[in-house]
Amino acid sequence: MLISRLGGVLCAGVIALQVSSAFAEPGISDDKIILGQSAGLTGAAAPQIQDLTAGALAYFEVINNQGGVNGRKIVLESMDDAIDPKRTLDNTNKLISEKHVFALFLYRGTPNVEAVLPLIERERIPMIAPSTGAQSMYVPFKKYLFPVRPSYYAEAEKIVDYLVTPGLRRIAIFHEDGTFGLDVLAGVQSAMKRRKLSLVSVAPYPRGTTNVDAAVTAISASEPQAVVVVGAANASVAFIKKMGALGKRPQFISLSNVNSAAFAQDLGEDGRGVGVTAITPYPYAAITPLAKEYKHVLKDKPALIPSYLSLEGYMAAKVLVEGLRRAGPALTREKLVTALESMRHVDLGGVDISYGPSDRSGSGSVEIVVIGEGGKFLY
Repeated sequence: MLISRLGGVLCAGVIALQVSSAFAEPGISDDKIILGQSAGLTGAAAPQIQDLTAGALAYFEVINNQGGVNGRKIVLESMDDAIDPKRTLDNTNKLISEKHVFALFLYRGTPNVEAVLPLIERERIPMIAPSTGAQSMYVPFKKYLFPVRPSYYAEAEKIVDYLVTPGLRRIAIFHEDGTFGLDVLAGVQSAMKRRKLSLVSVAPYPRGTTNVDAAVTAISASEPQAVVVVGAANASVAFIKKMGALGKRPQFISLSNVNSAAFAQDLGEDGRGVGVTAITPYPYAAITPLAKEYKHVLKDKPALIPSYLSLEGYMAAKVLVEGLRRAGPALTREKLVTALESMRHVDLGGVDISYGPSDRSGSGSVEIVVIGEGGKFLY
């Protein structure tokens, strides 16, 4: 009888262990949630990506110091891909199969994210806050992808409205010849067409280079009143400076991917008057509750200077943490997806975030700021 009871206890223990193992989720332990990131931590985009990631880590640190989410602290495993899509895919496979991350977070670059989209759908692993607004993030619908930032089409619409409203009609576009640049080009052309207008010049440059001379020649010949600048920060700087050297100073407007202090500083005197889209609140003053919270956190981090990109990362981290909280202590990837889908019109403090079972809108907030004297962004 004793043997029978002992055997029953052992059997029950084995069953309990099997049940526990069956529900164990990659990247989840009693005290940790492990996230994975592949991004260009070195290379031309490194300053922007480091800024972006630092903002997210600042918020995670706040949450971890409070005990984490349901007792689990957030750990971000970052791998460098130097903005090479092949390396992004290789890194992501390693993050999933070797580092066993729970979810993917804050990837950067349109072709880089596109390279891993089939993988995340196949592995059913959520990706939160890819730092790209390409249409491929939204159409067709992707269950495991949760953009936070607005689409590039939304940025293009804001830019065209900003230029056309005061009467500018001769608008050109300088763009990289990759998927990012072509996506923005389509958005700008669509916004122009709705206003019965056409671009006076369309000039691409090779992605991953600063070979902008041909684009400078083509655009300067069209005598535009304004130029939409769509490219990596170093190529955008080279283009604007070379246009200035020819005495050509139309209204330049760049997209939010270059919205950083490094971009403004690299432009120097050529930066004055350059417009840049902003997809977060103004980070340099406590104008919104989100900006006030962000500045309060940064006051103890003198090495982290306020910027649009670090606030974007901070905002992305807030969205993820809210999803983790809603998913509850028995955390699984599917529960995180369901939790994020429950976030209908959630106010982050001046920014509205919205998802649903068939909706991945994220934020729709786009503003335009101008670089002023000394490389300061003027709201």
